[in-house]
Amino acid sequence: MKYEEAIIKVFQSLGECKIMALGSSLNDHVTVRSVSCVFRDNRIFFKTDKEFPKTKQLLANPNVALCHWGVQIEGTAKNHGLVAEEPGQVFAKLYEKHWDKSYTSRPHPDSEILVEVIPKFIEVWDQDENDNGFQTLIDCVERTVDIVMYD
Repeated sequence: MKYEEAIIKVFQSLGECKIMALGSSLNDHVTVRSVSCVFRDNRIFFKTDKEFPKTKQLLANPNVALCHWGVQIEGTAKNHGLVAEEPGQVFAKLYEKHWDKSYTSRPHPDSEILVEVIPKFIEVWDQDENDNGFQTLIDCVERTVDIVMYD
């Protein structure tokens, strides 16, 4: 499988949005919490309050991991600034569409930042038509894909 095909397959499996587990760490203190992600153009975005502990963690150490079901993504968190100041409000519109209750019940335009997770490595657990387990390992830096059967 080619790199581009693998990336498309991963994002198709994730759909337009997912609640994902976000792992981050600072000073050997590791935490995991759920974030409401929106996917567009094979990119991963979520919002968070700049005063939350997780935000302070990922701003000091941008190495993060996201997980949903059999998809794990290791990458780097990039702060795009306040959601309210995003040109064209593309993320805000998608977030409102997919996470309306969260969007309308807890707006904090002066403190919510837009975070993008830039993948470095993606691991996908899957099964073939004969129920044989395998992993698709995608190196987003080297742009390579390995399929490893799991016995």
